[in-house]
Amino acid sequence: MSKKVSAETANELGLSVEEFEKIQEILGRIPNFTELSIYSVMWSEHASYKNSIRWLKVLPKSGSAVLAEAGEENAGMVDIGDGLACVFKIESHNHPCAVEPYQGAATGVGGINRDIFTMGARPIAQLNSLRFGNPQNERTKWLLKRVVKGIGDYGNAFGVPVVGGEVFFEECYNVNPLVNAMSVGIVRKGETVSATAKGIGNPVYIVGSMTGKDGIHGATFASADITENSADDIPSIQVGDPFMEKLLLEATLEVIQTGVIVGMQDMGAAGIICSTSEMSARGNCGMKIFLDKVPLRQSQIEAWEILLSESQERMLMVVEKGKEEIAEQVFEKWDLAYAIIGEVIEQDILQFFMNKELVAEVPASSLVLGGGAPVYEREFVKPSYLKEIVKFNIDDVPVPENLREVAWFLLQRPNIASKRWIIEQYDSMIGTANLSTNSWSDAAIVNLKGTNKALALTVDCNSRYVFADSEEGTAIAVAEAARNIVCSGAEPLAITNCLNFGNPYNPEVYWQFVGAIKGMAKACRKFDTPVTGGNVSFYNQSTIDGKTVPVFPTPTIGMLGLLRDKKHQMSISFKNKGDMIFLIGESRNDISSSEYLVSYHGIKYSPTPFFDLDYEFRMQEVVRELITKNLISSAHDISEGGLFITLLECSLGNGLGFDITSDAEIRLDAFLFGESQGRVVISVIPYKETEFVDFMIQKNFPFSTLGHVTKGEMRIDDISYGFVQDAEKEYLTALEKVIGE
Repeated sequence: MSKKVSAETANELGLSVEEFEKIQEILGRIPNFTELSIYSVMWSEHASYKNSIRWLKVLPKSGSAVLAEAGEENAGMVDIGDGLACVFKIESHNHPCAVEPYQGAATGVGGINRDIFTMGARPIAQLNSLRFGNPQNERTKWLLKRVVKGIGDYGNAFGVPVVGGEVFFEECYNVNPLVNAMSVGIVRKGETVSATAKGIGNPVYIVGSMTGKDGIHGATFASADITENSADDIPSIQVGDPFMEKLLLEATLEVIQTGVIVGMQDMGAAGIICSTSEMSARGNCGMKIFLDKVPLRQSQIEAWEILLSESQERMLMVVEKGKEEIAEQVFEKWDLAYAIIGEVIEQDILQFFMNKELVAEVPASSLVLGGGAPVYEREFVKPSYLKEIVKFNIDDVPVPENLREVAWFLLQRPNIASKRWIIEQYDSMIGTANLSTNSWSDAAIVNLKGTNKALALTVDCNSRYVFADSEEGTAIAVAEAARNIVCSGAEPLAITNCLNFGNPYNPEVYWQFVGAIKGMAKACRKFDTPVTGGNVSFYNQSTIDGKTVPVFPTPTIGMLGLLRDKKHQMSISFKNKGDMIFLIGESRNDISSSEYLVSYHGIKYSPTPFFDLDYEFRMQEVVRELITKNLISSAHDISEGGLFITLLECSLGNGLGFDITSDAEIRLDAFLFGESQGRVVISVIPYKETEFVDFMIQKNFPFSTLGHVTKGEMRIDDISYGFVQDAEKEYLTALEKVIGE
């Protein structure tokens, strides 16, 4: 209260002069330091979406199965039948991971799981999407090892399996990695709880871990550039406790069943101030909060620090007045710290007291999106590097003489090689619901016990494509996610997104962001997969030697699909020697933005690979019918690494091989390693071949015969590319060799 506040103070806290003036207008006076700190975190991009909300509104949000649309609750919720709903969301923890990767990753996992169970859903699966720099760099190795250990330690202890994910390496992520965590939970319809405060006089509880100084101004930190000196901001990193989170999970689900909970929200970014303001704004009410009642784990902590602390494993709960004892019995059963820290009031005001002194008084609605939080329209211009991309001509790239050598080079590339070294650090079998462990599918398949259904889950984004064309590249990300769901035998239902970009005040970065939104909206409408929520993460860039380098634009797509009958689960593995191998879709003279072009030829600027949204949609409909009609034995989409890598991955599960013939009209390197979209490799039992061909002719969709499944050799145009058994050894160990023990 004694700190003098000025425009300079506001600027130090990340607020502009105009925002400082707007705060004074709202309050009718100059704010004190605590109040200014409140606006600093709540008006940061991380909490208010002030630079992104105008464009986010163009995304399709409604659908017949959607039960909670984007922004309505902590996570999206979709009806999956049988009286069940699926709650799911993806979020970033990029900046914390850049300076303290272990705790940054661990608390990212903890935070996204709380978003799920605060709605009353039990988390049953986790996925992650990770981006790191050059894997040869010692810093990259350190970041990767610590992030993976943080995810594994927290998730394994908390008791939710990691069932899927992706890892991508590119130098633009050298200093600023991307760590996106997705959580998926199940709840019975009608047994959810809302993140809304209501009921004048109802007590407000804080439940879970005690509050400390960790994570203060974490939301503001997430809206700052990462530099080589960002490790100096280490106090901004929260510390996680998965065992406490497990207790909080069980207590939360149990107290919801008592019926005494009016509303509840977890304390993630911006801590108490975020939960109190958002819950109050949703309920058109306010709160009176006594900060000296908050259980603390350290002394000498000021009021503004209590308000802004992002200490983990905490919930804010509004309980029905007169039912306090019922709730407290549950908290005590699970040995949780708890306290009544205030009550719901009628006015649109948040009043914060410390030792009977009023330390802050602000309108709840003025802090949140849709209320008083600022909304900006940023300028955007076409990036200058796109001039280099349009110069690309495939005819300028020679076809290597030894394509067998190229194939073996690619299967050992970190972006393509098996991520087994990472996956084995996660417990993927906790809960015994993972149906993908022994039968690889393009998407993770998670059993819905007591039904004949399963969930299909995937995270996808080729950021190299988005860099080449943000609109087309993002549409491809949605299409690939849908393709993975369909190739697993399931039907795409909805998505959640994590939009990772550089500084929004950079017009070229904002151009990428706008393009990505347009591409996502277009593709989601085509696949009827509404956006149920997610996260925007700007300021992902590195300041190195005075030069600012944004990361590749990375709009990660987390997609939920429903396998309506588990007997239709489709795996990627070839099943029998002699089965026929077909290509659904068409090969093209296209090596644009492929791993082959970038890593083998060193050409970084080229367009996105071929993609046609309508064509892609038709192809996926054909594959879905092939699976439901039981006409195929395996299905695997063609993505990074092209046809050769797809065939290799189909061969690994049962140690089989392939003998194929190339298309004489297509360059052989493009045929084998090009990444043109809208293609799936399938295998067919010989006695079903005629029925399969008849079906494809009836559908009038392009397909071609590639060859047949062999005992274990890889042959292309009568030339041996080696044996699967030998390729498997290199494919499975390549990443570990690079990263080291």
